[in-house]
Amino acid sequence: MSNEIRIRTERERNWREFFFQWEWILVGVLLLVVIINSSISPYFLNFNTFIRTPATFLDKGFIVLPMMFVLILAKIDISVGSTVALSAVIMAVSYNAGLPMPLAMLLCLVVAGLGGAINGWLLIKFKELSFVIVTLSTMIIYRGIAYIILGDQASGGFPDWFSFLGWGEIFGVPFILICFVLVAIAFGLLLHRTTFGRSVFGMGRNATACRYSGVNTDRVVWIVFMLNGLMAGVTALFLTSRMGSTRPNVAMGYELEVIAMVALGGVSTNGGIGRVGGPLLAVFIIGFLSYGMGLANLQAPIVLVVIGTLLIVSVLVHRIRFQSKKKNSAV
Repeated sequence: MSNEIRIRTERERNWREFFFQWEWILVGVLLLVVIINSSISPYFLNFNTFIRTPATFLDKGFIVLPMMFVLILAKIDISVGSTVALSAVIMAVSYNAGLPMPLAMLLCLVVAGLGGAINGWLLIKFKELSFVIVTLSTMIIYRGIAYIILGDQASGGFPDWFSFLGWGEIFGVPFILICFVLVAIAFGLLLHRTTFGRSVFGMGRNATACRYSGVNTDRVVWIVFMLNGLMAGVTALFLTSRMGSTRPNVAMGYELEVIAMVALGGVSTNGGIGRVGGPLLAVFIIGFLSYGMGLANLQAPIVLVVIGTLLIVSVLVHRIRFQSKKKNSAV
């Protein structure tokens, strides 16, 4: 009688684990925000609100996507707000100096991508420097250059068609929302379906092991920070289009809001953990939360306090869940 050994290669579906994923918790939080906003204003709960309101906050959502990669690498970039300001100022000044608007927009993206590439190069070249110190320094430098170029003045006078970026619609759907969905799909595929995305996750867990496994870790860091800068340029385009002009003090605090969205979305600040769905939900949670507080005529500092509290709570809950998972797997 022969003994047969069967090895199961498929993991049993755990429905309890599926429904207690962080993304489902965020769905519940989003529904709670919608209910609260509906109680504040009887005009909130309608189709137009959910379609058109995101146009007021999705500009910073473009930075959330690459910032997710940065945090999965166990790093951080606090210069993105200044990158937005610098690229927007250079675009406005170059256009008013006679450069055609399409070329000025391209220059905006080039300057922003270059700013991110400089961050990546500094982190690669001077590994002994903290990424916080590096991006804090460039945050000050980029914002300072914007002030040197424009001072306290505003610059605008853009062509009428440029406003379509921030306010235009296609079949009733805001153009910025369509662009955001397409870019989010691209970043989701890059993170979860490519070798590059696997390298990002691997480096977040153990960069040394990845280096000895043949991964070009320096190139991955450089590309991620360059993408972060490039998307800050995209944010500059949409933000400037929506405002109609720009100043050196635009996008103040954007870096904190973006990092809050990514962390609320379940991306571990220790690196190696995260999925694209969580940060996407967090963009709409914080966006609609801020919009609802505006309906209630709450002051901006109160909004920041609420967002900061939500961030702390989300990080603590996420860490407790992660530690309990580790304990259960060890038993």
